Amino acid sequence: MRTSSGQKHRRSGRVTAIRLIPVRGLLTLLLVVSLVQGCTSMPVYRRDSVSILVEQHGRYAETGWASYYGSEFAGRSTSSGDVYDMHALTAAHRRLPLGTVARVTNISNSRSVTVIINDRGPFKRGRILDLSYGAAKVIGMIGPGTAKVRLEVITWGGTEEQNK
Repeated sequence: MRTSSGQKHRRSGRVTAIRLIPVRGLLTLLLVVSLVQGCTSMPVYRRDSVSILVEQHGRYAETGWASYYGSEFAGRSTSSGDVYDMHALTAAHRRLPLGTVARVTNISNSRSVTVIINDRGPFKRGRILDLSYGAAKVIGMIGPGTAKVRLEVITWGGTEEQNK
């Protein structure tokens, strides 16, 4: 067998390829595995971008467009099992755990509201959040219908079972 320098192996006399794992790559892999195992005390809900951020930092914020939903959904059940109350301070998010408490700030006027994530959505492309009518009213979003907002998680909610 030839070594990495191309010499024949003394025992068999045949030539075979030996692939050596670079030491740097192996050390990087071990570092990543140890970091992931060290973060297991943080809540993990799903293997998506939100749970990865939670593992790394314990906090989450995003900026994007929000809309609101009003009376057409009043009385219907939300994903959390609550009955939708358009005057309550609630919101729908695609991935945040149900029961999460978040601060939503309207970027155009700096008004903010604290909401509980109790539903899934929005289902319209380009939006990160659907607010209840009550929450939208607090941040001055009723006239325009949509607003660019910053969402910041205050408290992570729910359990892994609730968020499947």
